[in-house]
Amino acid sequence: MANEVRKGIVTAVHGAKAGHPGGSLSAADIFTYLYFEEMNIDPKDPKKADRDRFVLSKGHTAPGLYSVLANRGYFPVADLPTLRHLGSYLQGHPCMQETPGVDMSSGSLGQGISAAVGMALAGKMDNKDYRVYTLLGDGEIQEGQVWEASMFAGHRKLDNLVVIVDNNGLQIDGKIDDVCSPYPIDKKFEAFNFHVINIDGNDFDQIRAAFKEARTTKGMPTAIIAKTVKGKGVSYMENNAGWHGKAPNDDEYKIAMDDLEKIAKELGGAN
Repeated sequence: MANEVRKGIVTAVHGAKAGHPGGSLSAADIFTYLYFEEMNIDPKDPKKADRDRFVLSKGHTAPGLYSVLANRGYFPVADLPTLRHLGSYLQGHPCMQETPGVDMSSGSLGQGISAAVGMALAGKMDNKDYRVYTLLGDGEIQEGQVWEASMFAGHRKLDNLVVIVDNNGLQIDGKIDDVCSPYPIDKKFEAFNFHVINIDGNDFDQIRAAFKEARTTKGMPTAIIAKTVKGKGVSYMENNAGWHGKAPNDDEYKIAMDDLEKIAKELGGAN
């Protein structure tokens, strides 16, 4: 399914002739696990009161969120190529008023985690048992607002909150440790009273174990630092900062889809 999500990402960005494939592809396994295994959700009732919430703090990777929502049944996969088109409900950044399954509009980096912390606090105050998940970019955590929200979450002991950092090592201007190093990421979250788990974010066994550990962690929020490969699954995009925010042309699109079809055959799931 994660491979199908990656196909949807490439198809959407190609259809838009714009967008952010690199960070969408790196997080595709996390998106897939969240929506197909981890979260209490119902595509037939996207606004049900007791659902788990997800906030895409790195909102520019909307193609990844849209692809997993489509494959999960919130709207047709066939609509993915309308990404960023005039009149499409699939805007360049997530919009909760337009897109089924989107719990929070996002795009301005640093703000999504604050919204997620507010949702988690509301759940505690209302004695609800839903959980809140938010996905941040490792370049995004250069924003100070991220750490204000983290300080508050740790202070309030929001154990219904899981912060995931997609640590693919690259941002629009290059390597994160050249632009403004956020390392050590794990120690920073520990300093803000988070339970921290370091994983390979493209390994489903480690993803599953991390989310199970987060569920059993009480009295503090959890931060999952997920080491990933930017552009994962597409040969020429992998570990290439140039594909942070660029769409493939027709020839590049064919190569990308061929790469993903090859993976599908190796997995025994070719359509």
